[in-house]
Parts: sequence; structure tokens; C-alpha cells
Amino acid sequence: MKQIEVVFAMPRRCWRETLSVPAEATASAVASASGLDEVCRQETGQSPAGYGVHGRKISAEEVIGEGQRLELYRPLTADPRERRRRRAEREDAVRDRGGRP
Repeated sequence: MKQIEVVFAMPRRCWRETLSVPAEATASAVASASGLDEVCRQETGQSPAGYGVHGRKISAEEVIGEGQRLELYRPLTADPRERRRRRAEREDAVRDRGGRP
């Protein structure tokens, strides 16, 4: 058995669980055992969009090491490229009117 910390964060709230899992436990198995995959479904309406260990994206089948922190990533609500494009358009419009962005 090994100790794993599992975290899931939303903009205004963070969930954190520490649990003991078998040595061969995968990311998806650890997420399920923690119950935070269900929290993700309740909060976002979708399953986790991915998993990571200390900011590095991993596959659902990767085995989590002793003492590592498994992160559950929530689905994107907007395409980042589209958001950047809209922000640039707003800044250009402000500049055209003689103001600052």
C-alpha cells in the first residue's frame, strides 16, 4: 500500500483527499477510490478531462508513485484560442477609440 494525495479544484473551492491504495493503482483507480471523480462530475457535469502529477499531464492508466499528488483536471469551459482572439478584439476596439486596453 502507498499514500497518495488527490486534489480537484474549481475557481472558488478545492477538494483534497489523502488515501492508501495498492502499489499498482492507476490514476483512474486512485481518482475513483478518492471519490473526487464523482465530485468532478457533480461540479462540472462531466468526468475529469485528464490527470496530472505535480502539473505534468499523465494518462489514466499510469501508475501513481508513493507520496505523489494526483490532480484531476476539469474540462475547459471555453477554447483558449477563441478567448485570446476575443480579448485582442476588445483591446483593439479600445485602442481605436483612443483609450487604453
